[in-house]
Amino acid sequence: MTTVDELWFRASEANQQAEQAYHRLTDRYDPDLEFERGRHVSRRRFRTLVDRVSTTGAPYGAHTIVYRPDGSLLLVRHEGIDMWVLPGGEVEADESFHETARRELAEEAGIEASYDGLAVLTRIGIECAEYTTWGVLPVFAAEAETTDPTVSDPDGEISDAAWFDALPEDTRDREDLLAWRERRFGT
Repeated sequence: MTTVDELWFRASEANQQAEQAYHRLTDRYDPDLEFERGRHVSRRRFRTLVDRVSTTGAPYGAHTIVYRPDGSLLLVRHEGIDMWVLPGGEVEADESFHETARRELAEEAGIEASYDGLAVLTRIGIECAEYTTWGVLPVFAAEAETTDPTVSDPDGEISDAAWFDALPEDTRDREDLLAWRERRFGT
């Protein structure tokens, strides 16, 4: 009798959801940039990410690159990872990626913005020992309508929000953000 490995099966289901999410995003939007990244994680973290991808297609939710006309970008300080990051987070039930990005921006930075498309779409491969899956990370672009950030994060992970002309060295995915800004603003 052959036994089916439960985690392998769940990862395979997650792959299907990720594929559907990727195609929904690329059918609706024309991303400015696309990247592929990989992450090695613990077995426990792999299970968590497989559950998220199985539900939404996205292991890390949806995020927003918020910019001002001068090219400065809004970042938030995430205490859990001790880095500056884009505002964003997990997708809630019956919420689109765009709705998630907008909600998270309001919670983490209190900024209102006009969304103008999908800035970056990353395919993230996730590995743990012999198990693999993948998911999407959509990052939307939005021009700030208000520019005075106010943190009201219900999760308590975000401690600060600020505008940057020069991105700090401890910015997550710094090179990707600089590539997007160069493409958008030529700076």
